[in-house]
Amino acid sequence: MTANFHLRINRAIFKALVMTLFCTGLFNMAQAESRDQAIAVDYLQGEGDVQGLKLAYQHHVDWLSGLDPRLTMLFEASANFWRYGPTNSSDSNAVLAVSPVLRYPLGHAFDLQWDLEFGIGVSLLDDTRFAGKDVSTHYQFEDRLGLVAWVSPTESLTLRYLHYSNAGFKRPNPGLDFISLSYGWYF
Repeated sequence: MTANFHLRINRAIFKALVMTLFCTGLFNMAQAESRDQAIAVDYLQGEGDVQGLKLAYQHHVDWLSGLDPRLTMLFEASANFWRYGPTNSSDSNAVLAVSPVLRYPLGHAFDLQWDLEFGIGVSLLDDTRFAGKDVSTHYQFEDRLGLVAWVSPTESLTLRYLHYSNAGFKRPNPGLDFISLSYGWYF
């Protein structure tokens, strides 16, 4: 089979996964009874001229409340759209990711509640070549470390570092790094 055929199949699978993510988020938003869900929009800035947008749905669970009532856990499903280079000759990539995320309150400062977040999840990249890098595999790990500022009980701003790599399962493995600014709305 040709590489073009495999690319069309991968894109069809990717589009089906994006639609599933979107429909699941809409269904869960309609069923929401408490503020344990959120939608978030992130602006991503990567190395060089890499920029992106991330749309995420988050569902909070209380699985860890027995360990420490201050520790919270959420599951995030997201679709990422990355672009590299000038508009007329840019390279793009689309990414689906699912990640468990832990949050721990740091305290109050500047009239805001601050949390620390950490997570390691999995992602599916549409293209293994992006921004002049060969990342070898469509499947990558998504690592994150973030600082969450609660601007209201239902809104947050998060500054986060994201790293995508295949953890050395296949070479080369240069990884992709991003800084993101996220707005989250909880319902």
